Amino acid sequence: MSKNRETAGALTASRSPRNRGAILGSVLLTAVMLTIVRTVVERPMLMLDRFFPGSGWLEIVFLALYAGFLTPKILDPATSIRWRTILWITFSVVFFSQLTLGLLGFERFLMTGKLHLPIPALIIGGPIYRGEGFFMTILFAATLVFIGPAWCSYFCYIGGWDFLASRQLPKPLAMPRWRQPVRVGILILVVAVAYILRISGVDSLVAIWIAAVYGLGGIGVMAYFSRRTGNMVHCITYCPIGAVANVLGKISPFRLRISRQCSRCRKCARTCRYDALRLKDLKRGRPGLSCTLCGDCIGSCEDSFISYRFPGFSPAVSRRLFVVLVVSFHAICLGIARI
Repeated sequence: MSKNRETAGALTASRSPRNRGAILGSVLLTAVMLTIVRTVVERPMLMLDRFFPGSGWLEIVFLALYAGFLTPKILDPATSIRWRTILWITFSVVFFSQLTLGLLGFERFLMTGKLHLPIPALIIGGPIYRGEGFFMTILFAATLVFIGPAWCSYFCYIGGWDFLASRQLPKPLAMPRWRQPVRVGILILVVAVAYILRISGVDSLVAIWIAAVYGLGGIGVMAYFSRRTGNMVHCITYCPIGAVANVLGKISPFRLRISRQCSRCRKCARTCRYDALRLKDLKRGRPGLSCTLCGDCIGSCEDSFISYRFPGFSPAVSRRLFVVLVVSFHAICLGIARI
């Protein structure tokens, strides 16, 4: 019965005139942005162009239609959590598949032909140490401007696995208050270590080993703490990029707001894996700082007391605009070579 309701909901969402506009918006935005990338950037950014020059247009068409397919799935509250998980893990699988092929010697799967460790902390630490290589930093900053901290819940190639680990426990446990200070301390430590390694002239191989140990530590955090607490402990405590996204993501006008009519049944809190819907958050009408705008709480609230907000637009329009942007960015990032 549950699957039938989800199918019916997705069908209704796709047939809605307003949602058809959102689907068209996702298709056009994806196609236009990828066309600009393909036309402006000299180095082939689309994977098909690297193997079959000139065939990148076919990839653009496929990814634009893919974005259109995903849009009603994410718009429908009954299916949004499942499909967000699917698109998130899909991106991660593609990302790490490219990495594996790069390790096996197929350099065309690498953006620059040079291998970089796939650790989110290096989005900040890497450029500080090298003094160059700002592509991922710029891409990350662009997502903050348009969709705030949603990079963490839609695009992070590590975050999806932390999410799956946290889902091993049906209901998240309360997190300690010292989580936030620890998070800030790790951010400061990562920046400081990267800078010290640079000014000390430490060999890159040593820096790589330090980064690798840090990355393995993150896997340990996911495997032990996230599974045992039901929270995404790696993302909300261990990862410095998450802290940056939550703070600088406020430059985006998108917000999640909780109605004053909220009964505080806390069903949303049982869904949230970011420790962003504590009782104090429900009382003040907005999620905590660690919220990534994933939207999972919207599907769990039967009375629709939680909604997206964008200045000048209604909650319904705000949500459609957010989904168009996040789905299009997902398709665009999926098409652009990343490593």
